Amino acid sequence: MMFDPAMHEQAMVRLKLEADLRQALERQEFRLEYQPIVALKSGHVAGFEALLRWEHPEYGLTKPEGFLEVAMELGLMPKIGEWGLREACRQLTLWHAEFPTVRPLTVSVNFSLHQFAYTDLAALVTDVLLATGVDASSLKIEITESDMMQHPDAVTEVLKQLESQGIHTCLDDFGTGYSSLNYLQQLPITFLKIDQSFVRRLGADDDALAIVKTIIVLAHQLGRQVIAEGVETAEHLTILRSLGCEYGQGYLFAKPLSCSDVSSFLALGRHW
Repeated sequence: MMFDPAMHEQAMVRLKLEADLRQALERQEFRLEYQPIVALKSGHVAGFEALLRWEHPEYGLTKPEGFLEVAMELGLMPKIGEWGLREACRQLTLWHAEFPTVRPLTVSVNFSLHQFAYTDLAALVTDVLLATGVDASSLKIEITESDMMQHPDAVTEVLKQLESQGIHTCLDDFGTGYSSLNYLQQLPITFLKIDQSFVRRLGADDDALAIVKTIIVLAHQLGRQVIAEGVETAEHLTILRSLGCEYGQGYLFAKPLSCSDVSSFLALGRHW
């Protein structure tokens, strides 16, 4: 077998990524950014989604698509997920103290299938809420529709445990994971989050409008609320309001913000 320099280089990059990831937690290199979620009826900020970032010492701020798969393969996600949950709840406590008039703010934290499968998630959440003083109703746990559909029964059981604690749950990227209506009806989910690929086409694509409208109607008939991702224009906002969508998230309101930028953002008291 001939030596392939390109393959060797790729293997070395992968090994370095693995080594760096293993040390990232103890070196405190992970960060959270927060994207506002707006209540569309009032136009006021209702909460934030916590988004994981890695402040790599050489490559700078790295989004999850650059390292998440490797972290899962290395079995690091339970620890990273626990760190993210604790940090998001700790930060929410600080915002509640700093901005008491904008309560009740919520924070949404993403969990992967890997974390649902290999973490006692309900016990972890209880511990974090007690340690940080965050009320259960101020926390949302998000899982993607595609993750849920890989092991729907196991995920449903964990979601039921979370629901019994008063914690809200959200099915993320809805419309991309081919979930059956039967499972959707049974899931103890409070929110459906419409995937941004549909929302961004509103106003320019009749099919996208039909899909978004159908999801909202279906969600409401099942007693769920709806969050629309990818809200980027005033037209998107107008259409979503006309369809009765409860919440929106996207660049029209703000890009993901650092902790200090969130404080500045909240101090402005903006509404749409």
